[in-house]
Amino acid sequence: MSQQRRGLGRGLGALIPTGPVVDPSATLPPAFEGGDGLRPVVGAYFQEIALTAISPNPRQPREVFDEDRLEELAASIKEVGLLQPVVVRSTGAGHFELIMGERRWRASQLAGLEQIPAIVRSTTDDEMLREALIENLQREQLNSLEEAAAYQQLLDDFGATHEQLARKVGRSRSHISNTLRLLNLPPNVQLRLAAGTISAGHARALLSLDDPTAQERLAARIVAEGLSVRTVEEIVSLGEATAGPAPRKPRAKQPTAPALRHLADRLSDHFETRVKVDLGRRKGRIVVEFSTIDDLERIIGTMAPETANAIRNNQDGPRFT
Repeated sequence: MSQQRRGLGRGLGALIPTGPVVDPSATLPPAFEGGDGLRPVVGAYFQEIALTAISPNPRQPREVFDEDRLEELAASIKEVGLLQPVVVRSTGAGHFELIMGERRWRASQLAGLEQIPAIVRSTTDDEMLREALIENLQREQLNSLEEAAAYQQLLDDFGATHEQLARKVGRSRSHISNTLRLLNLPPNVQLRLAAGTISAGHARALLSLDDPTAQERLAARIVAEGLSVRTVEEIVSLGEATAGPAPRKPRAKQPTAPALRHLADRLSDHFETRVKVDLGRRKGRIVVEFSTIDDLERIIGTMAPETANAIRNNQDGPRFT
């Protein structure tokens, strides 16, 4: 039985044409005349491809994939679909080789998909492809989740920066960072967001909760009770979102004060990553998350440029790598 296609997960797939790309000097096909103003992306096209027709890149430097993280991604794909298409090149006779996205490809296999969305590349010019996708991102109306997935893929696969994205699409850097955070929501909350039953403002308020179960429970209340964004923010700040039907153990700490949440949000925007600020009875704690060693060095460079330069110049000992 063929895999049922979901109405979610367009992301970059909405920004490029389906099927072989046309000659840019030729008359544009009907899909590109007027309408939303999307332009064909020279050197790439979008296609649904059977998983069995895709082979991993033999030159892939990454050899170890965290099994637990793969299982988590597979569970998300089952619920929401694959938000970020893989990038492949044709090797002829209906076969393709991965260029980017082996983790997504592996997780899609675990999720039992038969086909996955892919960007088929015929160009080797990464910068040209990245710029064309960013330019189309400004023209296409994506929902918040699709917008976040497109941003994340441009950052991960195509070497874009927050500043480039903000400048090209006419948004602030904090908007880029806050939109990316939506990808941290549980899959069924993402479904509500994509379906429009909760807004991006609701979703950002839910991100202040650390417990995915609490996020899911409050999302259900938003839909059932028609809660406003302001009401949801008050529920979160008062700690009421963690109250469930079953008895719970006493909370070990007081709910985060609104001022501390505001500070954490500002720090998250500044460092372009998630930052948590906790204040206990005797001491406080700031937790700054990072995804890779390069990301860690970038954050340190923002916090303390002199220290980052010393590390790069190997003056204070070996580099992180």
